Amino acid sequence: MNKPRRWIASYFAELTTLWDRFWFTPTAPHTLAAIRIAIGLMLLYTHLVLAYQLLAFVGTDAWVTTDTVRQLHENDYAWSYLWYVDSPAILWTHHLVTIAVTICFACGIFTRLTAPAAWFLQLMYMHRLTGALFGLDQMTTMITMYLMLTPCGSVWSVDAWLRRRREAAGRPSRWWLPSASPSIAANIGTRLLQLHLCVIYLFGGVSKMRGEMWWDGTATWFAVSNYEYQSMDMTWIVHYPILFAALSHATVLWETFYCALVWPRLTRPWVLLTAVMVHGGIALFLGMITFGVTMIIANAIFIPPAILQTLCRRHPKA
Repeated sequence: MNKPRRWIASYFAELTTLWDRFWFTPTAPHTLAAIRIAIGLMLLYTHLVLAYQLLAFVGTDAWVTTDTVRQLHENDYAWSYLWYVDSPAILWTHHLVTIAVTICFACGIFTRLTAPAAWFLQLMYMHRLTGALFGLDQMTTMITMYLMLTPCGSVWSVDAWLRRRREAAGRPSRWWLPSASPSIAANIGTRLLQLHLCVIYLFGGVSKMRGEMWWDGTATWFAVSNYEYQSMDMTWIVHYPILFAALSHATVLWETFYCALVWPRLTRPWVLLTAVMVHGGIALFLGMITFGVTMIIANAIFIPPAILQTLCRRHPKA
């Protein structure tokens, strides 16, 4: 009786150790910092696009009115103060503030404050622009949410430059200047984003299995032949049915098993390379450049910080 008990106790002790190692091992912030820069610039791009016709998006005579949006959200927990703002002057002032905050976030200026502010302002636009969104907006909002939990502004940022100046002057650092040393917060934010990405791909693969075209291998052909999405003429692929069938089945296989194959060191590079090819193909051939680039940025969360730390050591002022 004692032997099974010892085995069970040993098993759960090891499981607890692995759990703690997965979540609470201090991690360097370099990967998060690189993603902060890229996602910050993507957020800035989306806000500049909104600025081109701001009142058509969020004004009183917008394409999707506030009354319509509120009705769409009446049975969920979504809310935005933009539902109650009608003044063009206030809307423009709010948008200029949003752009300024986003620039600060991308440049790493006061990221302890600008990261959550950038996420919150983006979320308010998300809940106001229901019906005018797609995967780009959802992914940038999600990634920013996890970045705000981490010291993503501790390297490659104005915050890092200010911290070094204070240290060189012999003055103590401040809470709003995050340290570049490995931290548990950086690891938790990394793990949350990694797991969320795995869930997205898993359900993406499973949902594709419900479609007949993914089973018969014609999904890739119908995607590239759709003139509404075409950015390059790929209709020549119709002459190679084995090729577009193989691409269709490989996409489903990769998406479904991404959540398992991205973790082992042996398969991770191949999974990430496939991600670059899939989303790069979407960006180049299907007219969704920003979405494809954003998904590649999201996959960068699986790049070990040590690789970027090597680059940082080569450029010590980074």
